[in-house]
Amino acid sequence: MSTLSELLAEYTRLGSEAVEHLQRVVAEWQLLADMSFADFLLWVPLLSEQRTAAGGGSSVTPLLGDPATAVEWLCVAQARPTTAPTAHPEDAVTARVTTEENPQLRRAVVERRICREEDPRWHLEVPVRRETIPVRRGTSVLAVLSRDTNLAMPRVPSPLEIAYLGSASDLCQMVADGTFPPLASVAGADTSPRAGDGLIRLDVHGHVAYASPNALSAYHRMGHASDLVGLPLAAATRALVSDAFDAAEAADRIRTALDGRHSLRLEVRARGAAMLVRALPLRPRGTAAGALVLVRDITDLRRRDLALLSKDATIREIHHRVKNNLQTVAALLRLQARRTSIPEARRALTESVRRVDSIALVHESLSGSVSELVDLDELVDTVLPAIGDGATAESRAKVRRDGSFGTLPAALATPLVLVLTELVHNALAHAFEPGRTGEVCVTAHRCDGRLDVVVADDGVGIPPGFDLERSAGLGLQIVRTLLGSELDSSLLVRARPGGGTEAVVSLPLHAR
Repeated sequence: MSTLSELLAEYTRLGSEAVEHLQRVVAEWQLLADMSFADFLLWVPLLSEQRTAAGGGSSVTPLLGDPATAVEWLCVAQARPTTAPTAHPEDAVTARVTTEENPQLRRAVVERRICREEDPRWHLEVPVRRETIPVRRGTSVLAVLSRDTNLAMPRVPSPLEIAYLGSASDLCQMVADGTFPPLASVAGADTSPRAGDGLIRLDVHGHVAYASPNALSAYHRMGHASDLVGLPLAAATRALVSDAFDAAEAADRIRTALDGRHSLRLEVRARGAAMLVRALPLRPRGTAAGALVLVRDITDLRRRDLALLSKDATIREIHHRVKNNLQTVAALLRLQARRTSIPEARRALTESVRRVDSIALVHESLSGSVSELVDLDELVDTVLPAIGDGATAESRAKVRRDGSFGTLPAALATPLVLVLTELVHNALAHAFEPGRTGEVCVTAHRCDGRLDVVVADDGVGIPPGFDLERSAGLGLQIVRTLLGSELDSSLLVRARPGGGTEAVVSLPLHAR
């Protein structure tokens, strides 16, 4: 399904500023739908331009023209209420209607006012009351909003419903006036408090005319013990908020809305509770009608956020301590190797130091990350030079990386790094004759859910009679064990074209 911007680009000639205004309307209209207990459809006008085609035929190209003369309308966006049954269970986006089928669309444009049908219409065996609202920007009408209410479920008027409908009517009139949504960005509108989270209606003096049960609960959690109706909300909020700066800012934003100016949401805290506050001015036809304040209790959400942050910090600290412990083990093994006079024992201890250091580098990478993902390119670039420096003195081969490993989960990164260190070390130890220069290249390629890794050298090649499965070398045994038990893969050793040897590992990633 095409997005709003794509549909507008394909079917209209609206400029960027007009498109941005319609996007702001769509960003805010869930609030309108919930408070209106109605579906909202956004319609743009189309004109049919007949063009003669080759062979005497014709084609119809939709163009945006004067909405007052439009013969056809296209639905480019749709919103359903969360507070009432929908009037449009079907997807109405890209649907078309003619002016004859819905004359209220053109009427809203011509008369530049909200138009309402006298009698409901039946849609999919459901009675629907339709209203049309011109979407105005400056002196131009860009589109029309259709507010369709499902009348199959009778509603009993209540203070909450009256407050909802009254606030929705004021905001819809401001849409028709071109004063809502404001020109300023509505950043965070998708995560701002909704009507069901908590709604407070203020009169022109800033006193609370109505507060929904959820709004009262949010203020009670902040420490306000009594009812809110009749109180000046700015002063009541300022008295609750513990931080002096936030208290002044919250009160100022409420007063700003009463003065007709828009502002973004604000988070305030008191007595261990947290609340989002957003104040909207209500000025239908330019006349001050108070303000609408939306609040949302986010105390539990912030506690979960804090718990996650604490968990992340704990995990990073564990990785840091494991890294330190591994480095201590490596230092002890290195010290023992220096004190050992037996060459074979010294060589075995030195190789153990290299393996422990490789694991420690993985944990060092994880200790600085908020996720269990490892940037393997950065890690391999750290490990490979260390392997080259620790190779036998007779070998003067260089080690380099080609291609990108990308990021991998720690469960894959640790055994893969160990596999690479063993394969590279094996190439440096056995592929080159004493005194000969050469190169070991580690190539990585990711494609179709697999990571293919090739460790290639330009050395002497595979020795006669070599059998990978029967090889008694500890390094290759470690590689085979890790590939089979940890990485669900296997090792292929083959002759490299042009001379030398290639060790190939193909690692499946999709199941991980």
